[in-house]
Formats: sequence, C-alpha cells, structure tokens
Amino acid sequence: MRKITLSNGTMVEVECLSCALTSGMVEPDGGVVVETEHFHAHQDVAYPIKGLIILASKRHIYCFDELTEEEKIDYINLLTKIRKAQREVLGIEHVYYFYNEDTTHHFHMWMVPRYDWMNEFGRSVESLRPVLRHARNQMSDKENVKEVLDAINRLKNAFREAR
Repeated sequence: MRKITLSNGTMVEVECLSCALTSGMVEPDGGVVVETEHFHAHQDVAYPIKGLIILASKRHIYCFDELTEEEKIDYINLLTKIRKAQREVLGIEHVYYFYNEDTTHHFHMWMVPRYDWMNEFGRSVESLRPVLRHARNQMSDKENVKEVLDAINRLKNAFREAR
C-alpha cells in the first residue's frame, strides 16, 4: 500500500491510485469529468491546475501496446473530445501530453494545460516539474480551488450536453 496526499490535503492509502480512482474507491475533487467503458477522465488529484486532466485506463495495464483494438479507438476518440472541450469550454490553447510506462500506477495520460503564469518556469518539458510543484505548494488556496472545481463542472456539463 502507498500513502498519497491529494491536492485537497486528504491522505489516501491505496495499492494503485489509478485503480482506486477509476473504480470509485477514491473520488477526485469535482468527480469524474467523463468516462467510457474503457477510460476514466478526472482532474488531477495532486495538482490544482485548472483543466489538468488525467485520462486513465480502467483496466490495469502499463503500456500502449497492451491496449486492445477497441480500447485504442475509444482512447483516441475520448482524448480528442477532451482536448476539444479544453479549448472550447476553458479557452486552453496549448496542452502538454505526458505518458510514461514506469509509473507506479497504471496507464494514464496527463493533459497539462499551458498558461501564461507557467512561463516563469520555462517553455519546455523540463518546466513541468517546477510548474507542478508550484501548483501544489502555492495554488491550493480557496480561490484557485474554486476555479479548478468550476472548470471541472464546465467540462462535465459540456460532455452531458454533447450526449
């Protein structure tokens, strides 16, 4: 079991954070943004950055090449729908996508929006770690958390209306 501190300060003890989130055992702030049979999308639970979406497989796998054909189609379709909603609903113009296979939890893609405030940390992949640390340590105030939750609700509503 691993102890993980969420951005809201709550500590959870889980074997796999992604499994706990996709199964509903751990509820991310704001709830599920959108989900399909194979994937679950939610606001990142560790970093309070508006529109930072984690797209996680519901099945416990680690690599792209483990996806079935059906999962591959579902994944790319959902990924593009989320990106479109980030742009149209939240006005996010640029996103960094991150996925790694040596993670402690299973297959998931980070969709990290790029905001002007992040420029002080650089404009490359190398800027991501300082950006995330800054968000965790400096952006957990009520006003920013309210903005993050509002963004989650706006995205959820966009997906509800699209059905």
